[in-house]
Amino acid sequence: MFHLKKKEKVTIPLQVPKHIGIIMDGNGRWAKKRLQPRVFGHKAGMEALQNVTIAAKEMGVQVLTVYAFSTENWSRPEKEVKFIMNLPVEFYERYVPELHKNNVKIQMIGDVARLPKATYDALVKAEELTKLNTGLILNFALNYGGRAELTQAIRNIAQEVLDAKFNPGDISEEMIGDYLQTSTLPRILRDPDLIIRTSGELRLSNFLPWQSAYSELYFTKTLWPDFNEKSLKEAIEEYSKRQRRFGGV
Repeated sequence: MFHLKKKEKVTIPLQVPKHIGIIMDGNGRWAKKRLQPRVFGHKAGMEALQNVTIAAKEMGVQVLTVYAFSTENWSRPEKEVKFIMNLPVEFYERYVPELHKNNVKIQMIGDVARLPKATYDALVKAEELTKLNTGLILNFALNYGGRAELTQAIRNIAQEVLDAKFNPGDISEEMIGDYLQTSTLPRILRDPDLIIRTSGELRLSNFLPWQSAYSELYFTKTLWPDFNEKSLKEAIEEYSKRQRRFGGV
């Protein structure tokens, strides 16, 4: 009698992305499911962010760029916006010390000039406290919009052409990258390898449009406050199955 061998499960080596972008979506719906105000979800989302940041750092991720507040989010109810703007203050007091212990370096991108002073000051303090850390870079996209970023970069390049600092023919993709807000990151780490969006929405919502040209996209129905270390590992496992060709074969 012949016995068929059981099909062995193929284990795919985990390929950890160097740079992960996360669109943290679903805080309001998470709160609504619990019959709580939307701000309750934003607070829970902050807890999830700390846990996911530490998990990412332990997995070997080098940059985590999180979409915290877009240029379009100002249209939300005033009370909710005010609450969100106060979150960095609470984040600095409650979560930054632990992230600092874990060697996390905090940075920010976006039009920070429009942020309330207390919000801006809390983020600057977090940057200053962690600036010498050499671990994962937690990059907050706050009051960030990809089209606004590109528009400003084009204006700056055009002005330098007018000032005869270089010719239009000198403009390259690498140069454009140097004028984007992610230019504070090492060149090799500026573009996300993987972008995760929670809550089931299937769009990028003006998040890093230039930098995400060849990013792998991962969408999950998990609401952001429920996204945890296990969720992150599942996203990275899915990423590991993909072949990144960058337009080649």
